[in-house]
Amino acid sequence: MRILRFAKVLVAFLAGLMLVQLLHACAPTSATEKTRLTIATVNNGDMVVMQDLSRQFEQENPNIELRWVVLEENVLRQRTTTDVASQGGQFDVLTIGSYETPIWARRDWLVPLDNLPASYDVGDLLKPIREGLSNDGKLYALPFYGESSMLYYRKDLFAKAGISVPEQPTYPQIREWASKVHDPRNGVYGVCLRGKPGWGENMGFISTLVNTSGGRWFDMDWQPQIDTPPWKEAIGFYVDLLQKYGPPGASSNGFNENLALFSTGKCGMWVDATVAAGLLSNPKESQVADKLGFARAPIEEYANGSNWLWAWALAIPKTSKSPAEAQKFIAWATSKQYIQLVADKNGWVAVPPGTRTSTYNNPNYQKAAPFAQIVLNSIQSADITNPSKEPTPYKGVQYVDIPEFQAIGTQVGQTIAAALTNSTTVDRALQQAQQSTERFMKHTGYIK
Repeated sequence: MRILRFAKVLVAFLAGLMLVQLLHACAPTSATEKTRLTIATVNNGDMVVMQDLSRQFEQENPNIELRWVVLEENVLRQRTTTDVASQGGQFDVLTIGSYETPIWARRDWLVPLDNLPASYDVGDLLKPIREGLSNDGKLYALPFYGESSMLYYRKDLFAKAGISVPEQPTYPQIREWASKVHDPRNGVYGVCLRGKPGWGENMGFISTLVNTSGGRWFDMDWQPQIDTPPWKEAIGFYVDLLQKYGPPGASSNGFNENLALFSTGKCGMWVDATVAAGLLSNPKESQVADKLGFARAPIEEYANGSNWLWAWALAIPKTSKSPAEAQKFIAWATSKQYIQLVADKNGWVAVPPGTRTSTYNNPNYQKAAPFAQIVLNSIQSADITNPSKEPTPYKGVQYVDIPEFQAIGTQVGQTIAAALTNSTTVDRALQQAQQSTERFMKHTGYIK
């Protein structure tokens, strides 16, 4: 009898336990339970501002918690590429660019963004930027900021040297001007340019210099064109210019390092991304905000491909466990409302540039950003379909739109950095780059 009563009690207990578990499973999620979004992003100024202001997003969406992984540019590219290719699922939001987006979309690695709310106003996104983040007419990433490239210079130093800068400078003028304002004894170097190896670091700038010198990465049969006269002219000019008039350790300087140098008054000139214009014009961030001049990116013999086109954008990998919440965040971080939030907190000069027509039509932005029209013209004139004097089988001004370019560009960038540090000659560096690229293209089946 005792055994029978115990069995009845046990059955009743288990039935009750199962009922409690069933009710718990069916109950609404507790208010204390949050969806965590892990965001991989780059360590530049605009992204740091986004991280800071995202606390407002969390306040407005108390069921979402943001976890940030902030990385140096080369490391970010390596980590996100490895994760998305291996289906690792570490991140819910990726900071990627115009190069990766269409390639990853074709591989079905990204969530298409074809159900954005009408209030987002996709039509307000600048057309070149929007098209660069699309594949087969569908958006796969939302632009946080867009950019081309331009020349920054110190108006005070140029005035002292009697230099007048035209709207469209040339590279021979850059060399002449650098020689006149170079004053290392007083901590001022004639010119700052990217030297840190990487397909998106030194090769971002160098590709535009090669383009405007008449060169290209590949001919129409995908044969590498690196060990050719236009490349020799461009790289010879680049190495000579930085060795004579650049800062010490130029081979270690990427975008962030040169931004720090210029903003503290150590560069007479800098050719780089237009996104730096707002940072350099902000007196809270820059010691030369009141001495800053702007012009179009320099050209050599040909105007083709002298200014690049890029967007840092936010995308959702197919492996995200919370794609709806991720889309809610990236739509917020790239919206008109976010741009207004940055303006309210940090001033109009600090808003993310290069993404929305409404920003460039805003009188407040036009007043605060004397560089706005140059930036807009540079973005709209950049043609990824016609990057060089000669025809190319690829798209992209400062990159080649094939998956293999990430490895090729970084390898070539390391070889050119060796020439910059006198570890090898320019001719030898380009021979090595040609040979390594030929081997890679044969291995991947582009050429026999």
